[in-house]
This record gives sequence, C-alpha cells and structure tokens, in this order.
Amino acid sequence: MADVRIVINGRTLTVPDNLTVIEACEKAGIEIPALCHHPRLGESIGACRVCVVEVEGARNLQPACVTKVRDGMVIKTSSDRVKTARKFNLALLLSEHPNDCMTCEANGRCEFQDLIYKYDVDPIFGYGTKEGLFDKSSPAIVRDLSKCVKCQRCVRTCSELQGMHIYSMVERGHRTYPGTPFDMPVYETDCIGCGQCAAFCPTGAIVENSAVKVVLEELEKKEKILVVQTAPSVRVAIGEEFGYAPGTISTGQMVAALRRLGFDYVFDTNFGADLTIMEEGSEFLERLEKGDLEDLPMFTSCCPGWVNLVEKVYPELRTRLSSAKSPQGMLSALVKTYFAEKLGVKPEDIFHVSIMPCTAKKDEALRKQLMVNGVPAVDVVLTTRELGKLIRMKKIPFANLPEEEYDAPLGISTGAAVLFGVTGGVMEAALRTAYELKTGKTLPKIVFEDVRGLKGVKEAEIDLDGKKIRIAVVHGTANVRNLVEKILRREVKYHFVEVMACPGGCIGGGGQPYSRDPEILRKRAEAIYTIDERMVLRKSHENPAIKKLYEEYLEHPLSHKAHELLHTYYEDRSRKKRLAVK
Repeated sequence: MADVRIVINGRTLTVPDNLTVIEACEKAGIEIPALCHHPRLGESIGACRVCVVEVEGARNLQPACVTKVRDGMVIKTSSDRVKTARKFNLALLLSEHPNDCMTCEANGRCEFQDLIYKYDVDPIFGYGTKEGLFDKSSPAIVRDLSKCVKCQRCVRTCSELQGMHIYSMVERGHRTYPGTPFDMPVYETDCIGCGQCAAFCPTGAIVENSAVKVVLEELEKKEKILVVQTAPSVRVAIGEEFGYAPGTISTGQMVAALRRLGFDYVFDTNFGADLTIMEEGSEFLERLEKGDLEDLPMFTSCCPGWVNLVEKVYPELRTRLSSAKSPQGMLSALVKTYFAEKLGVKPEDIFHVSIMPCTAKKDEALRKQLMVNGVPAVDVVLTTRELGKLIRMKKIPFANLPEEEYDAPLGISTGAAVLFGVTGGVMEAALRTAYELKTGKTLPKIVFEDVRGLKGVKEAEIDLDGKKIRIAVVHGTANVRNLVEKILRREVKYHFVEVMACPGGCIGGGGQPYSRDPEILRKRAEAIYTIDERMVLRKSHENPAIKKLYEEYLEHPLSHKAHELLHTYYEDRSRKKRLAVK
C-alpha cells in the first residue's frame, strides 16, 4: 500500500491508494451522500448511484463508493452537474416510494427523506404506491418493502456481519427486492431477530416492531403500577437520540426522563446482571466440578439472538447453554414475584416495561418459559430508539433534566453488571466472581484485559485454583457460527464461552440509535468501561442488595426457589422440527 495525492474540491490530500473516493472523502470530513454505502459494511456495490462525483478526464460521473483513488486524481463532489444527477437519481427512487412519511416509523431519521429534502427533489415522476410485501410475523422487526430503495444493506448486513443469509435480492430491474427464501414470513426462517437489518436500513423498509403506542396508552391510563427497567448499554447510547456525542453516559438523565414519563418505579437491569452472575457463575463451577465441561463448553445464555440461533440452527447445543435466564428475565421474574409481594399486589397489577438495546429481547419476552404465575414477566420491550421517540413525543427536555438515581432495591448494582453491555463483559464479570467463590482469595487484578476489545474472537486461559480453564469470547453472528462449527468439530476446546449475536455485544444491538460512525462501537465500549471504573463495588457477589435478596427470598444460588424463578429451558425450533410440526 502506497500513498497518493488527490485533489478534492480544490483541496490537495495525501491518502492511501487502497481507498475509494468516498472513503477518502470521509477521512477528510467531506460529505458525499449515499444509500447503499455504509462505513461499517464491507466493499460497496454501487447500487444507488446517489454518490456520483465528477472526476477530471472521465466522460461519465463516477460512483464514489466503488471508484478507487489514483495519483493525481481531481474530484468535484458538488458541481452543478453532480447535483443535477443526484437529484434526478433521487427522483427516480422517489417514484417507487410511497408518500407516507407522516406515519412512517423512520420519519425524522430516514436517510432517504433527508436527501430528498437536502436536494429539494420534486416528485417529477410521481410517488410509488403502498404495494409491496408487508411482513409483521416477527416480534422483533417489521418489513414493509414498499419503502425499499434496493440499497441491499439488509442483505449485506445479514450475510457479511451476521452470516445468516436470510435475505437475497429477488426479481430483476425495478421489481428487485430483498426477499426471504420462497418469500417465507421472516419469523419462519432461521432469522434470530437480532435486528441488524433494521439498524442498517436507510429507510422505513425494515424497522423494529414498535410498541411505543402500547406503552403510551398505559402511561396515560395509569390503571396499573408502572415499572420500568433499563439495560446496561442503553445508558451509553440514549444520549445520541438527543444529539449527544457517541459514548456519552446519560444514566441519571435517562432515569429522570422515565420518571417524568410517568413510571412509578425505575429499576436497573444491572441488578439482574449481578444476579445472573451469581446463578450462572455457580452453575459453571458446579458443572466444572462434575466434569461436565471436558468435551463441550458451557455457553452463556443472556443474548436472545444467540439463544434463537441455538434453538433454530444448533439444537444439539441446548444442553450446553447455561440454564440461567438473562438479566432481563431474572429481574422481570422478581418484579412480578418478590417486588409484587413487597407491595402487596398481584403480578397482573404491575405493567412492566423493559428498555433494551436489542430487538430480539421483544422475542424473548414472549417465551412461555419466562411467564410467572401465568402472566408475562415483561409486558412490553422498547428499544433504545423507541425510548428516544417516546421521550420526544412527550416533549420532555432530556438535555435539561437533572441526574436521578434508580429505585432500591432492584436498582442497586456493581461495575461487573454494567460490563454486560459490551462483548467480553459477561465473561469478565463471571470471572471476577467465580475466581473468588472458588478460591476464597481476592483477585490480584480486577480487569481481565484478555477478554476486552472488539476483536471477533478472543481466547484466554485462567488459573482457577490450580486448574487451567480455557475460555473464549465471540461476538457478531458470522464469527459465532465459525467458532461454533470449530467447537462441534472438536478443533478447539474451551470450558466456558461467552456469545453475543450483535457486533460489539449489546452496545451494537439492533435497537440502538442509528449511526454511520465507523467508531461507534469503540466509543460506546469505552463509556461502559468508564462506568465500571467509577463504581465503588465492582464484583457481583459484593452487591449488598443481592446478598439481602438471597437471605430474604432465594436462600442461596441454585436453590430450589432460584431454579424456579431464575432458570429456564430451551426448545428445538430447527427447520426440521418446524417442518415436522407443519
């Protein structure tokens, strides 16, 4: 790789010769509009032709996303010719797009809408119709392909980042659309509900299955006790919905906003994360003692996308998943039992909302295994994006809110719990507790650097009271599938594996704020680590509220009561099983 000198809009720049024009412009802070290109996806495909630029010596305008820079290249990104072409191309796309922005879930954040406004595009070819595949089969996402601009981001995201290959482009010409195999409803495919397709979609063609109106109605009726919990990574992303820099920690303002929305109690999913470590860590040590982990490892179970992958694609691994519910599942069970009993109310008298970074959590909340006393433990799951929308709808001035604390006792947590929001965090939190429970000694060093960072697969070996424990951390479903296949072929051996379906873990969840920042995961991860460092308590087993809960209610980790409330089981939902049922 060598450097080349190019001129963009009169500016001379020196850039590596392996960059495309759009990448060179991004590095120089020069904006070029694009619909098919995304900085976090791989090589661009030049499908939308919105990114065209003028290159001196070239007869035709060139697509910036697939044109490589070369020495001496002179580029104009905003000449009259370029603007006219972009406007014309956008008008062509608009001719197949319905004019229903007012009621679209993507209204206000739609990249296509922004470009139509920026280039003052008139519907010279008219608008499209509402004709197109509409699929609401999944609890996680909704697909309305009448709004598709054929950018193929969903196809590439599902294939490149997630390795699931649920979508492919079908038909030809202007009839092309991203379809599922045989146009099956997406929930009937191997889709795991991760929502990455929705997170990368530039329009409203794929969005989260919104429950904002359901929550709004309950808040306004005020007929039940309103309880809400918030996941670790939401606090480092919600600020982006209100113009804050990526990685801004907005915990206190978020809690204040939830109270002003009308919630009676604001709890922290981190309490559930501390509890998960107590149960999952104890389960790991028990299975280790029994010799159950010598052939195949125990896998973490807090990621619903990963659980869906196991049930749909790798059902033979169901018994290798930890039986511990996710932090959402554990805290929800306590809200409808322990907390309800303290209030002296029935579980159905509580309306419980969960704020998650993850669209797959909407799916998890509907699992019959997570019901408590015949009622759902979680009534509604909202994503981080949906919370931002709800706060805006109620005209709450987020930026001006004071910082407020979570409610006790289910709002008290440790630094280990917040680590659940980033890849490697569950493993690090588990090791902090498992080491001290097993050895009875204080950790010599609380931070496990080997499991931190955004590398797709991380491996380490831990000395646990004289026994060498092989661990692995993996995130992004494409990486997950590669590692799982190696494990099943016995090419690699571990005792404990942490799995997160989304890139970066929960910080990169399918329900997080939209971003084109290629460094977004790093910035959110750093914020998570900062919160951990600032906490007085940094080990789950040191949480006084967790200790009291066991004394008052659960007795001890893995007790009969704990198994009843905090553990679950998994089903075979593989294609073979689904076809047999039909």
